[in-house]
Amino acid sequence: MKFYYLATTPNSEGKFEVHERDCELIPSAYDRDYLGPFNSGQEALRKGQKLNEKAVVCSRCVSNKPIPVVIRSRKSN
Repeated sequence: MKFYYLATTPNSEGKFEVHERDCELIPSAYDRDYLGPFNSGQEALRKGQKLNEKAVVCSRCVSNKPIPVVIRSRKSN
């Protein structure tokens, strides 16, 4: 899970972006609201749109696709 925030100031297109906590484009702490932990940006967007109908997911955060992790169990002798 990742932590998401909603910008409180609009971007150049008048939209309010949802960002992951580690996004390089995330606004300062004074210019964002905490949305919570979510499995994806789309889940966070649903909550963001309840708070602000002009919410969109940051283009940088959308392009960061999760990398699947495969764990193999070791066979014991």
